[in-house]
Amino acid sequence: MLILVGAVIVLASTLGGFIIAGGNPMVLLHVSEFVVILGVAAGVLVIASPGHVLKELIHKLQAAVAGKVAGEKEFTDLLKLLYEIFMVGRRNGLIALEEHIMDPKKSSIFQKYPSVLNHHERLEFICNGLKPVIDGKIKPDQLEALMDAELKAKSAEANHPVHILQLVGDSLPGIGIVAAVLGIINTMAAISEGPEKVGERVAAALTGTLLGIWVAYGFVNPLANRVQFNNAGDEQFLKCITQAVSGFAKGLAPMTAVEVARRSLDSNVQPGASELEATLKAMAPAK
Repeated sequence: MLILVGAVIVLASTLGGFIIAGGNPMVLLHVSEFVVILGVAAGVLVIASPGHVLKELIHKLQAAVAGKVAGEKEFTDLLKLLYEIFMVGRRNGLIALEEHIMDPKKSSIFQKYPSVLNHHERLEFICNGLKPVIDGKIKPDQLEALMDAELKAKSAEANHPVHILQLVGDSLPGIGIVAAVLGIINTMAAISEGPEKVGERVAAALTGTLLGIWVAYGFVNPLANRVQFNNAGDEQFLKCITQAVSGFAKGLAPMTAVEVARRSLDSNVQPGASELEATLKAMAPAK
């Protein structure tokens, strides 16, 4: 929602200032310039992006516009889920976790927390982190490095759409110049039509330069920055899982492992220590 508010502010301030200065907004409406600039920008996007990156870019933009980011509630649910899993492992042995980790969709624990269960990446990361511990295929002190390696790979992949958006944003001012040059060429061919026609075509050419710069710095680059912030939030979610799971694997008590993970969070999404502890202690023992 904030993105839409920002977009309205950019649009209103640009047109408002132009109108206050005595300008007529209709003189900025030159369809040919929109076709050239937005069309070339779309072409740059397609040329520069593999198919899977384009799909991920659309998904990231939809999430950014919808404002879908993990907040304090989602992190609280994550910590509660991890605590329940750790308590089962501590009380009944790691083998008791197998039914929950191998088929989380049917797990009585995971079903309590749809924000994790219905998010494929988060669910997979938790299960991938705990499977080697349950199987005994890896030493506890090696688990954190393994999870960090997976996290770095996911982080790099998540930032591909950001790089593409930044490329398009950086290209748009140049594309605007291309549109302006095309407009000047068109103007030179119409000199014989008189000053009025020449003025209209020069205005159209200048509009192309304006549009390229305006779209780049008013919309595309800020969107790239917002997607990057969202990626950082997703990465923090996975880092929280890494801290908790690796700590538990090294022998930390469930409450301590969860507290270590809680302290790794940014203050704007971090649950309060006393509130979280009270919530965890009040939970019914998991089975």
